[in-house]
Amino acid sequence: MKRFPSSRCFFLLAAIAFLPHWGYSQPKDTLDVLFVGNSFTFYWNLPQVVGAMAATQGIPMRIRQSTASGATWEQHWKGEKGLSTQAMVKESKWDVVVLQNHSTGAIDQPVQFDDFGKKWIAAVRASGAEPLLFLTWAYHSNPLQQPAITEGYTRLGAETGTDMVPVGPIWSEVRRLRPDLDMYSDDKHPSPEATFLIGLIFFKKLTGQKVASIPNRLQTKDQYGENLYLSILAEEDAAFFRQLVDESDLPPFKGKTPKN
Repeated sequence: MKRFPSSRCFFLLAAIAFLPHWGYSQPKDTLDVLFVGNSFTFYWNLPQVVGAMAATQGIPMRIRQSTASGATWEQHWKGEKGLSTQAMVKESKWDVVVLQNHSTGAIDQPVQFDDFGKKWIAAVRASGAEPLLFLTWAYHSNPLQQPAITEGYTRLGAETGTDMVPVGPIWSEVRRLRPDLDMYSDDKHPSPEATFLIGLIFFKKLTGQKVASIPNRLQTKDQYGENLYLSILAEEDAAFFRQLVDESDLPPFKGKTPKN
């Protein structure tokens, strides 16, 4: 997996370090979400971006993550790469557990993709939470990957009755409609703009609400109470993303949805 530039790594770690600790007091109607994945999830602080979007709409969410660069569902299951995902799923009460496999897992390792996808879906349900599949995107160098990725997640979802977030297909539509937008930080990872788009998709899916009023600047607070910006987009680009997501076919999540 490619190393982060030092400035980007600092931004990433700072945003995560200053968030409240796991288990803090929260309103009863808080939506508790755990993201399980790899750099496709943690790049540019996607979990925190989703939480910040919810906060701008007065929707309480507690969002945490179990991620490691390049991690597969099998490695999460076996506790490799220093991961303790099984313990996190079992030891805390989650409403939703988002499952994101390695970026090419559905293409290169379809048997493991299906086997460990089903293991995780069963384990999440056994914990009392609802699984949600994170359908990812094709690499910049090969948009022809998308049909196979989409087919893998769609098949797994259909066989297990599991809902999914169709990030990849919506991402492909952005590439078609706005080829001028830089959606990649490298050949595979999302840019800050793409992360804003992914955040909008997750917000709409998890809440069932439109994204038209999500601001183009998202922030949280550091340990000193100073503003820490997670996202700053040109308003015209943010408006395009908001319209695209609101016009996309995104049925509300089947599980618990928060109320603002």
